Amino acid sequence: MIYFIALILLIAFAVYAYLQNKKRTAEPFPPAWKSLLIKHVHYYWELSETDKEKFRKRMMAFLSEVYIDAVDTELVDLDKILIAASAVIPVFGFSEWHYNNLSGIILYPDNFNDDLEFDQSGESRIINGLVGSGRFENQMILSRKALYSGFENDMDKGNTGVHEFVHLIDKMDGVADGVPERLLQRQYITPWLKLIHEEMETINSNKSDIRKYGGTNQTEFLAVASEYFFERPDLFKKKHPDLYQMLSKCFQQNMDEAKAGKTEN
Repeated sequence: MIYFIALILLIAFAVYAYLQNKKRTAEPFPPAWKSLLIKHVHYYWELSETDKEKFRKRMMAFLSEVYIDAVDTELVDLDKILIAASAVIPVFGFSEWHYNNLSGIILYPDNFNDDLEFDQSGESRIINGLVGSGRFENQMILSRKALYSGFENDMDKGNTGVHEFVHLIDKMDGVADGVPERLLQRQYITPWLKLIHEEMETINSNKSDIRKYGGTNQTEFLAVASEYFFERPDLFKKKHPDLYQMLSKCFQQNMDEAKAGKTEN
């Protein structure tokens, strides 16, 4: 039943987005959201005041372009804030960015299984989020539990929201393959592939502090390493300096400078 509801919602989102999104304009950032953003998004409160204002505008622009709804739960302000922040963080180094491959997001209350069921028990309910394909193309499903957890712990190197939006970025060149060609200049692709395969071997030999899921394939490596890059930049730079430099080029963000109130453009 939950799968059927999700399917209907995703189809409705695709139609709704096509007809409505071009008509929507970004609304002003609600003043009541500022305290929630500061409290929950570590990345944001380390920005300069000028960049904070840019970040808020980028959030509202994103929310004007993507339709968000929730299944079996009420959509609240913090849901929208954390989803929009997840979208903006990896592309904040670019003066303008639009997720042209995303029209709708469904928020589930908890993790789900391959059949998109979250109200079942068992080991199969392990999915935190996914970027759709096929009938779910241009759609994303997120677990609220996982989304919140990603912003609650700044020390765990993980953020589900950022992870899924990095997958979307990766997919914008037509395929999610761990090589985000829309971001990474051609001369860096071969060095990037060399770096990630070396590190994946280290992960799979249990000799890396990058989360083991990053050793699954190139696609997951990019998303997992990006979580680490944005969540624990100091540690990531210390442990993985070459990967840090490559992701800095990729996202056009030097996290050391960001902490000093600067972003690259």
